[in-house]
Amino acid sequence: MSEHVQRLLHGYIDGELDIVKALEIEEHLQSCAECSQQYKELMVLKSVVSRTTLFNPAPKGLEKRIKSSVRKANQASQPWLSLQLRWIAIAVFLVGFIILGVMIGSRAFNQSQEFTLAREVQSAHVRSLMASHLTDITSTDQHTVKPWFNGKLDFSPPVVDLATQGFPLIGGRLDYIENYPVAALVYQRNKHDINLFIWPSGNTEEGLRYSTYNGYNVYHWTQSGMTYWAVSDLNPDELKSFVELVQKNFG
Repeated sequence: MSEHVQRLLHGYIDGELDIVKALEIEEHLQSCAECSQQYKELMVLKSVVSRTTLFNPAPKGLEKRIKSSVRKANQASQPWLSLQLRWIAIAVFLVGFIILGVMIGSRAFNQSQEFTLAREVQSAHVRSLMASHLTDITSTDQHTVKPWFNGKLDFSPPVVDLATQGFPLIGGRLDYIENYPVAALVYQRNKHDINLFIWPSGNTEEGLRYSTYNGYNVYHWTQSGMTYWAVSDLNPDELKSFVELVQKNFG
């Protein structure tokens, strides 16, 4: 475990590092299992303590049922039956509490995974700009870009040129998200680059979600068996317009 990374890890999680140091931390996390595990644990902890929406009320009527059980137990003439009912009431309460805890833990874990993936997608976008490696295949012709991916991926990404709607296709490239090869289609809008990452999804259809990090806007959704992540410094409204065009043409 790197002491240098440990000192910067909290700042990295809170988005307080500059892009150079953030990329340094990300590269280290890819190669250091111990630091990566500590990062995941901190992300789960942050998600749990920072989201008040994780609170779930007890099931409706639970308190009433518990009080009723206790009252009946007190009225019972046989001491052993009274004790038994008390234990039943306690057991019902504990089971409800455990179920609630599992629900909260599961939601916190999923939200932590989503946050981590959003940061990785955003970092891949930034790397493509910094390394001048925006495209592997540069073309505005969708019939040139789509065949280029053949044999390089185990799926065929949909490709559409949206130039007539104000979002011309620039090209495409291979990228890696969570150590998995994905397709990255590159579009532009008034000199703003848009990365559209695509890979197969095992999830059911999910609605559009939005987040922002370090000045970059991110939309993601699943559609027709594919996961889509659109990233750009384009303003949220215009980027959403692009996303809606993709959803319409890629369906």
